[in-house]
Amino acid sequence: MAAKKASESFSKTLIEEVHKWGCMKQTGVSLRYMMEFGSKPTQRNLLISGQFLHKELPIRIARRAIELESLPYGLSEKPAVLKVRDWYLDSFRDLRSFPEIKDTNDEREFTQMIKAIKVRHNNVVPMMALGVQQLKKGMDPKIIYEDLDEIHQFLDRFYMSRIGIRMLIGQHVELHNPNPPLHCVGYIHTKMSPVEVAQNASEDARCICLREYGSAPEVNIYGDPKFTFPYVPTHLHLMVFELVKNSLRAVQERYMDSDRVAPPIRIIVADGIEDVTIKVSDEGGGIPRSGLPKIFTYLYSTARNPLDEHSDLGTADTVTMAGYGYGLPISRLYARYFGGDLQIISMEGYGTDAYLHLSRLGDSQEPLP
Repeated sequence: MAAKKASESFSKTLIEEVHKWGCMKQTGVSLRYMMEFGSKPTQRNLLISGQFLHKELPIRIARRAIELESLPYGLSEKPAVLKVRDWYLDSFRDLRSFPEIKDTNDEREFTQMIKAIKVRHNNVVPMMALGVQQLKKGMDPKIIYEDLDEIHQFLDRFYMSRIGIRMLIGQHVELHNPNPPLHCVGYIHTKMSPVEVAQNASEDARCICLREYGSAPEVNIYGDPKFTFPYVPTHLHLMVFELVKNSLRAVQERYMDSDRVAPPIRIIVADGIEDVTIKVSDEGGGIPRSGLPKIFTYLYSTARNPLDEHSDLGTADTVTMAGYGYGLPISRLYARYFGGDLQIISMEGYGTDAYLHLSRLGDSQEPLP
């Protein structure tokens, strides 16, 4: 039934057009360019931005739709993956059937449409995770990690591209905000305090820990709260939240039945010339060295997917401590998207240090898978 949907509701002409656009060259944008261009959201600039997205988004979306057709191990045929492919094809069709953008009215309508596309794709990550789970169910467990490298690389490309698409749409939509918050250019905060973002993300993570375990270790943050640099606060919040949540969970589980007070998690924010680095350190017992390569794979988590076969899609917003195993690999992609990185160093029997490097120059081009 699901397999039919893709071919029946999309004409042969559309599929041919997807393949044509998928061969075109993508154009990357740097954080600095987005910031400088968006600092003057005149009607002319919004028109230029709309015209750029009108051509750029179909290329990026077509590339992903094509990749979704030819995944190894029959992943393309899984119902959840077919659903994601339908979303991509629907969005491609919406973009391509939108006429040329000639004036401000066209641009406003276009903005409403891409806003709707962004909402349509909200659940792509858990839906793809569900597809991978559907695949794992029918597979011989022996080949799960070693041979699935191809799927892992695909998901890295797929999610990296999604971060870029959502950044471009979100940035354009936000430039229409008549009352932008102080120092904000679209999604970018020109004077973001990493210490402040780390405080908010830690509080959020502690709330979840408290809800799940009844108590939560302290989080101590070291660094100058007045230090600022331009970055996307939502991206940083997501990454720090994920790292702190993992640390809280490790410490909480290690000290749950102990008489000793759980040691705090330490966050250190350092500002270098090239990078701002945020280190999250815990004493949660660490990860064995043999397990380290697995922490960045999408096929490793034992946690339940919020979009489990039996759950309603509407409830997919509830966050749990375990998540669905995508937190670390996706956080690393967010870091790399603007030229940074994420590294995890572990001392088995003691704890784990996560180093989140953020490029402060903002000159690196988007990675374009």
